[in-house]
Amino acid sequence: MTAPLDQSKVTAPLKHVRKPLAHDSAEMHVTGTAPYIDDLTEAVGTLHVVPGWERSAVRGKISSIDLTDVSASDGVVAVLTSEDIPGTNDCSSGFGDDPVLANGEILFYGQVVFAVVAETRDQARKAALKAKIEVAPIPPILTQEDAEAAETMVLPDYQFRRGSPETGMTAAEEVLSGSFRIGGQEHFYLEGQIAMAVPQEAGGMLVHTSTQHPTEVQHTVAKVLGVPDALVTAEVRRMGGGFGGKESQANQWASLAVLAAHATGRACKVRLDRDDDMIMTGKRHDFRVDWTIGHDGTGKIRAVDMEFLARCGYSVDLSLGVNDRTLFHADSSYFYPDAAIRSRRLKTDTCSNTAFRGFGGPQGMLAAERMIDAIAIKTGRDPLDIRKLNFYDGERNLTPYGMPVEEYAVMHDLIAQLEENSDYWSRRDDVRDFNAVNAVLKKGLALTPVKFGISFTLKHLNQAGALVHLYTDGSVHLNHGGTEMGQGLYQKVAQVVAEEFGVTLDKVRITATNTSKVPNTGPTAASSGTDLNAMAAKLAAQEIKGRLISFLCEQHQCGPEAIHFGDNKVIIGDQSYALAEVAKQAHMARIQMSHAGFYATPGITWDRESVTGRPFFYFAFGGACAEVTIDTMTGEMTVDRVDILHDVGHSLNPAIDLGQIEGGFVQGMGWLTTEELVWDEKGRLRTHAPSTYKIPTASDIPEEFNVSLYNGNGNPQDTVYRSKAVGEPPVMLANAVFCAINDAVASIAPGQIPNLDAPATPEAIMKAVRDVRSRKVFA
Repeated sequence: MTAPLDQSKVTAPLKHVRKPLAHDSAEMHVTGTAPYIDDLTEAVGTLHVVPGWERSAVRGKISSIDLTDVSASDGVVAVLTSEDIPGTNDCSSGFGDDPVLANGEILFYGQVVFAVVAETRDQARKAALKAKIEVAPIPPILTQEDAEAAETMVLPDYQFRRGSPETGMTAAEEVLSGSFRIGGQEHFYLEGQIAMAVPQEAGGMLVHTSTQHPTEVQHTVAKVLGVPDALVTAEVRRMGGGFGGKESQANQWASLAVLAAHATGRACKVRLDRDDDMIMTGKRHDFRVDWTIGHDGTGKIRAVDMEFLARCGYSVDLSLGVNDRTLFHADSSYFYPDAAIRSRRLKTDTCSNTAFRGFGGPQGMLAAERMIDAIAIKTGRDPLDIRKLNFYDGERNLTPYGMPVEEYAVMHDLIAQLEENSDYWSRRDDVRDFNAVNAVLKKGLALTPVKFGISFTLKHLNQAGALVHLYTDGSVHLNHGGTEMGQGLYQKVAQVVAEEFGVTLDKVRITATNTSKVPNTGPTAASSGTDLNAMAAKLAAQEIKGRLISFLCEQHQCGPEAIHFGDNKVIIGDQSYALAEVAKQAHMARIQMSHAGFYATPGITWDRESVTGRPFFYFAFGGACAEVTIDTMTGEMTVDRVDILHDVGHSLNPAIDLGQIEGGFVQGMGWLTTEELVWDEKGRLRTHAPSTYKIPTASDIPEEFNVSLYNGNGNPQDTVYRSKAVGEPPVMLANAVFCAINDAVASIAPGQIPNLDAPATPEAIMKAVRDVRSRKVFA
């Protein structure tokens, strides 16, 4: 059945892409009907697995283990130790140093020694407490200083070096130096670590896993069982948050579920409670940063020397990439003529630190901003002037690792717009006037930039696959290797596919990420989820669409330019057909309407060994202006106002992107102000619950919070619809809050650089206030 052509359909604007559409699961999220792993229907006879550990032991050799009472406890079906692992006792991401279950020694407080499998979770938890484990203690190595003294490293040192920083320091008019600490951060995802394993026929295993990296879970589980990868299927429809904490850390819990299912032949589920989750899993890497910077009389940087000492924990985990990215972002947005930027990856007897949103970039960028603030304080100039003076520009646009910053003009324009829209200079005068007449309360103001590289710095991870089917009723089945953790990836990819086929979104069926549909996937991380997976899905849709066009050209004796897709229809010349009708005709003509799309990021040439090449496809830019008030008698702090302008290229979904920017900023603000991790002298984590660890709440949100998307020319690189990544860069917008706090403290004693550590808790603020007051010079 045909209909007359509506010419407006031929040149119609984009229907789905670049629209502020709701998250695909938004309604289910707010009504509580979105099924997470713990909501899935359990098979009859499903067992529950609880990890067992020795609560009195921090580090030491295991002398004896008596699990008799555990096995005899009510409801216990099995108790597993490292001896029950049929394959390899390792759940690492690649270095072979992460045992699933402790074998002969306890490497950190909270390490899992055994696993209890019982009929109910409560029975398993009660039984796990009955273990008798004797440990010969070994003095733990806990801090960066301990590790330096003991010379314990998880990885060799690494550095970027350009020019001669020694000569540059000698030639500089003034040299400043300092040291400060940057704390770690707990992921605090709403859905804790969880996995459910269901045995399949012929030794197969289906694993429902809350992970950002289903393929790694598949590979790890197969390795632990000693079976081929093809016997294991990992699936994840959604996570209740990830933030990097489920990139590699999910491996262990999936392995425990699978080991229990293998041993019992029944479905088995692991769900960590919050305390165990926080104690047993890795955090954002914490650093000690030692820095020296040389500059001229105007504040222009001449040379830098930076050393980042990272507490990596007991194993490598993802510390190679995390620490490398710290170095990649130690320049923030500033040109360093001569530079030595070094990293030390220290091994400590604490949980193995891991990926966290920003992946080391926030720590490097914060260190750069610390140096800029120091120059401003010593020269008596405004920090924003010093920042702009040192920005990358047309003549000085090469990073310390040799990659040019082609879009420096975007950064200049964005910061200039934010400077004007936030009314920075008028507010600077207001802050100065306020501080002049207030002895107790002090205000601070800061405007800081973001330049964040987008791509995995391990080249092979920059690839993705997608599987797309067009059915004969005109509906579309969509699957890809990316995972959904609330960030809206599934929605964005669906919008792209709907746009390509010219169908309404209700025609696109989003399905769970599954390793049996799209193999060998990379992690959903490095802010590359949409760039990679949406492009793979777009290419798959284009391939199917191309086959249809070729078929229709033959059927209607026309050229491809006469065929257009839109509104669930196909327009051919002056006639309009339902897509379903075209799909049925193509099927009858034996046209393939399924395609596995594949995309590999072009132009990535980074060679880590030679420290040469191009590690990033492009940079995302942003800026934040923050105003704070501190109480110099209590250390309390409030964020009064925040203005953000962020570059996402041509946004695929402005509503989702704004949400990511707001959420990323608040999470970064928590890392830099309230979220303090505390280990005692024995290496026990003391902040392991909401009662002792403070994430931002609704009352911490700035009273005035203005967030806008930068209106530019889009991504100059050939990304999907010229968009830019948005997942991680907003975290670093929160540097403005930390710098504003530093500015408020510095106002107490002009010319004195505060010794302010991150997070800037009330205690840290009070310590910095007392310190600058002790150094205050009275006229």
